[in-house]
Amino acid sequence: MAKKQLDVLTALDVAKTQWYHFTAIIIAGMGFFTDAYDLFCITTVTKLLGRIYYPDHNYKMPGTLPPNIVSAITGVAFCGTFAGQLFFGYMGDKLGRKKVYGVTLLLMIVCSIASGLSFGKSSKGVITTLCFFRFWLGFGIGGDYPLSATIMSEYANKKTRGSFLAAVFAMQGFGIFAGGLVSLIVSSAFQKFGDDRANYKPSQQADYVWRIVVMVGAIPAALTFYWRIKMPETARYTALVAKNANKAAADMSRVLNVQLEESSMKTESNEPEYGLFSAEFFRRHGLHLLGTTTTWFLLDIAFYSQNLFQKDMFTAVHWLPKPEKMGAVEEVMKIARAQLLIAIVSIIPGYWCTVFLIDHIGRFTIQLIGFFFMSFFMFLLAGPYHHWKKHGTGFIVIYALTFFFANFGPNSTTFIVPAELFPARFRSTCHGISAAMGKAGAIVGSFGAGYLADTKYGKGQLKVALYLLACTNALGFAFTFLVPETNGKSLEELSGETDEVEEKDKELKAMPTISV
Repeated sequence: MAKKQLDVLTALDVAKTQWYHFTAIIIAGMGFFTDAYDLFCITTVTKLLGRIYYPDHNYKMPGTLPPNIVSAITGVAFCGTFAGQLFFGYMGDKLGRKKVYGVTLLLMIVCSIASGLSFGKSSKGVITTLCFFRFWLGFGIGGDYPLSATIMSEYANKKTRGSFLAAVFAMQGFGIFAGGLVSLIVSSAFQKFGDDRANYKPSQQADYVWRIVVMVGAIPAALTFYWRIKMPETARYTALVAKNANKAAADMSRVLNVQLEESSMKTESNEPEYGLFSAEFFRRHGLHLLGTTTTWFLLDIAFYSQNLFQKDMFTAVHWLPKPEKMGAVEEVMKIARAQLLIAIVSIIPGYWCTVFLIDHIGRFTIQLIGFFFMSFFMFLLAGPYHHWKKHGTGFIVIYALTFFFANFGPNSTTFIVPAELFPARFRSTCHGISAAMGKAGAIVGSFGAGYLADTKYGKGQLKVALYLLACTNALGFAFTFLVPETNGKSLEELSGETDEVEEKDKELKAMPTISV
């Protein structure tokens, strides 16, 4: 039994890179493109929502969303993502990766459209409806993390597994770029409608801007839905969890250009079936899980805080005009342009540096480099903060570098490593737990840092927020030492599944035989 399973998996580990690998990257990656678009496009239109639904009736200042409403709109999606990561992570191990993979994309399609159609007789009603659908949108997004990571890691060969996983996650950069681009195009198209001068109530047509921007997120998800449901189950799940090595060989022979031996017999497992969170699990993988959860938690506090209040940063350092000096739709345009620039010069390059280098210098090194420079640049921004307020361009350059080292660093590696360290029967669940802890950090960032950054209703203490984020990144650097290097090793070697089989074989050989 063990030999047949290992034959199938060894063939996958040494298989040449095939066209199907790139197809899998696109299919899984478009989910992350949609994830990033849906989570971050809202930052370009939140100020517009404030002008439309919470206007200043004296027109002395444009309307502004209260911090609790901003936190609800941005944070509720993270709450949904947290729940989705845990639920779909567990279901991916219980039912199989393929059976639930299409459900996550379907949720994203439906809820993206529903979010844009949010209704209500009052401002509170519209915002409540929007938050409801964004929760379920986040629930679908959450499922994409453990399932896409697990599927890609189990399809990949061990030589290029890191690059393949990083390429899937790098689609987030293009999703953030697309969010800014769509917001820019839509706001430019609508600016000709109505009176959009500063201090005036937005025109009725301005309400369509945010709705269109939000609904466009359904398009990339819909384009890949068919191909996602047609993907076969991974060989590692079929062989190691479903215990059917001959079907695993048949599936992989069909999609990859390799010849694998088939058998008409189902296989039985000699693996010791210790449970998730049993004493044996914690002996083997407890420190690994602590490392992946803590580093992802700390990273997401900083990463999502940076993304969500970057519009406040731009205004604070006078890189964007004050809100009262812009029209409602014009403000969307300027925020979108700033987001596009940051995406082009730092976010996307950071992701792809990881793709090209991760299988050469390793996950551990990249994560340490990323956390170190994120912390360093945050301290550099926070210390002479009042100096930077007068030199906005210098501030933005350093701020962009923190995004670069987030993506050429822990934002990529915290996604990759949990998909490699744990046994096949727990892989999706453990990745979901690690990712959910990350989203717990995002929730902390969206509610806590968002309140600190708000200049009208909140504390308006961006300097304090920067110091806190710098310390958070420093902690992430320290906890990285709990996570081992996974580069160049097979999944079974990393997870200890090969050792489990060998231990069981030794136990069987040591047992006395009885002759009759």
